Amino acid sequence: MIASVPLLAAVALCLALVLPSIHRGSDLFATRLALSLFGDHVGKDGARRRRQRDLLRAAHVAGTHRAYASKTLLYAAGLGVAGSVAGVYAAAALLSALEVGEAAVREVLPAPFTFLAGVARLTETGLLELFVVLAFASATLGSALAGATYYGRWELLRQRANARAAEIDATLPRTVAFMYALSRSGMPFPRVMDTLAENEGVYGEAATELSVAVRDMNAFGTDALTALQRTARRTPSEDLSDFAENLASVLGTGQPISTFLSDQYDLYQEEAEAKQEQYLELLSTFAEAYVTALVAGPLFFITILVVIGLVLEDTLPLLRVVVYVALPLATFGFAVYVDSVTQGVGGTETVELSEPVDGAGDGAGPSGVAGAAATGIRSDGGAEDAQTDIEAVDRWDASRERLRAYDRVHRIRGWAASPVESVLDAPGIVFLVAVPIAVLGVLVAVFPVSPGPPTQVVDQIDTPIVVATGLVLAAYAIVYEVRKHRTRRIESAVPDFLDRLASVNEAGTSVVGSVRRVADSNLEALTTDLRRTRRDIDWGADVGTALRRLERRVRSPMISRAIALVTNAMHASGDVAPVLRIAADEARATWTLRRERRQVMLTYLIVIYISFFVFLGIIASLSMSFIPAIEEATIPSAGGGAGGLPDSPSGPSGITDGLGDIDAFAYEQLFFHAAAVQAVCSGLVAGQLGEGSVRDGVKHVVVLLALTLVAFLAIELV
Repeated sequence: MIASVPLLAAVALCLALVLPSIHRGSDLFATRLALSLFGDHVGKDGARRRRQRDLLRAAHVAGTHRAYASKTLLYAAGLGVAGSVAGVYAAAALLSALEVGEAAVREVLPAPFTFLAGVARLTETGLLELFVVLAFASATLGSALAGATYYGRWELLRQRANARAAEIDATLPRTVAFMYALSRSGMPFPRVMDTLAENEGVYGEAATELSVAVRDMNAFGTDALTALQRTARRTPSEDLSDFAENLASVLGTGQPISTFLSDQYDLYQEEAEAKQEQYLELLSTFAEAYVTALVAGPLFFITILVVIGLVLEDTLPLLRVVVYVALPLATFGFAVYVDSVTQGVGGTETVELSEPVDGAGDGAGPSGVAGAAATGIRSDGGAEDAQTDIEAVDRWDASRERLRAYDRVHRIRGWAASPVESVLDAPGIVFLVAVPIAVLGVLVAVFPVSPGPPTQVVDQIDTPIVVATGLVLAAYAIVYEVRKHRTRRIESAVPDFLDRLASVNEAGTSVVGSVRRVADSNLEALTTDLRRTRRDIDWGADVGTALRRLERRVRSPMISRAIALVTNAMHASGDVAPVLRIAADEARATWTLRRERRQVMLTYLIVIYISFFVFLGIIASLSMSFIPAIEEATIPSAGGGAGGLPDSPSGPSGITDGLGDIDAFAYEQLFFHAAAVQAVCSGLVAGQLGEGSVRDGVKHVVVLLALTLVAFLAIELV
């Protein structure tokens, strides 16, 4: 027990270093400890410190360089000590394993590797040599772990900075379009920047990066030129750096901002089309690589291993490693790599919706009461006034508690009022219901499980598990696809909606009148929501509030950007037609590029399906023809030899002598599992390559799993 105390201490040290990532109090304690130990060392100015500080800014990490660098050294030192202790135990375990003796090891090893038996002599070393071995193992593992921790934390920042650079490049065109539209409407440039900062959740990382310059101007009084130049130096995106530098130059020379932004907008539109072509070529390469390396490759490898296993030597353990471990891990790595490489060109779009415009908050109440409640300062009207204020504060506190209680049950009431819409807004909720039902169904289907060999036990449960998995994924896919199809139908009508709104506004109609006029026209899937928006206006809501309610109902990135642009442009001018034209062009370009991507990737989606059909076909051939033929060849007939012929040195029995007992059932079961695993992997990759997200591949998984079940049911019937 005493011998394990250092190991337990090392494990406790590792857990203590993990705790700050999940507990704020522990994080504060670790920060103070790190600063007290290493703060002076990392605070020295130098080239490394400047590079690390720029990396922190590029990764947009909260906190100072001194705190982050000090914690990095603390984590490296702690894990280095833990690794040193673990190295001693690892060396001791190795020495214990080598106590079998050199002669015994030499007998076990093949002839070409007998020289390795000399390692067993380590157990015969003296005390000094043993100390050297343990010290070397401790220093090696400890140093490796400390170095990996130190450089890993900085490399993680570098990866975050690269990811942000890709997101900035992807969102910069629409951010420039937003700035151009607002400046075109007559809004002053400082107000344009403030508005962009207020809508950074809608316009993404490019707006977030520029909002740092806005905070420099508003909080510290920095002039616009200096703030933009700092952004150009700090940002990880070369495109945004060039844009900020050029914008600062334009501001410094006094040239028209709208003209510069118009040129940049046209430039980014052309670049978007060029990037789309590069992106499609990249996806085509990835699709071909996937089919070759992760569909045809495993199929070829599995076929060879099956032939070897049936003819020469059992290969079931290696096949199981390939099917259950190698194939899923390789597919996961491929999906992560594709996502990282294509992030800056065609990544998925997410936005943060504006706050509910009709929700009750628990913020300020009446000014006098709220102030008294917040600060404890009472009025000077005497004891009666003070008593009145206290009673008012008590009533307001009670009201606030009721509002908080209402907020807690508001979401539940929303689910009860419209469960279908709530599920469509959050498709993942389907798993909370479908998974327990599927587990219960599997238990009912397989109970009771008959005891027997592992393959027979697995045979009783694998088909129900695959069926239940397909049904759960089908439920999610239906909800997800219904929501996506409705959103896409609405987004397809957005360019026409903005064009019509611009045309009516150009004719001299106000924004309110334009919305009412356009709501009466036919805009397909958007018509119903627009008419609800018109009713909101008729019942007294202002246009901005009505449009924000439309945004929250539709929950589409394209709608969110258009509404953010329109509502902010209305504050600058009643003539919003130019702004609407720009928003319409941006929406139409986005929709066109997305449609072109689906059309091009349809070919490779078909290729993935065909490759899976080939996979199923070869698996079926092995199950129906090859394995039965090998089984017949291994069964001797009544004549004593294979095929009824007498045994002879050169007869058929010589061919079958190398064939051992074949567990054909285990191979056929493994084929079914391989097809099911390949169906899941191919379906998810098909969705990622074809539509940009693995969630879009769930429907392909359901289809391929269904084909797998049908194919193996047909094999069993035959």
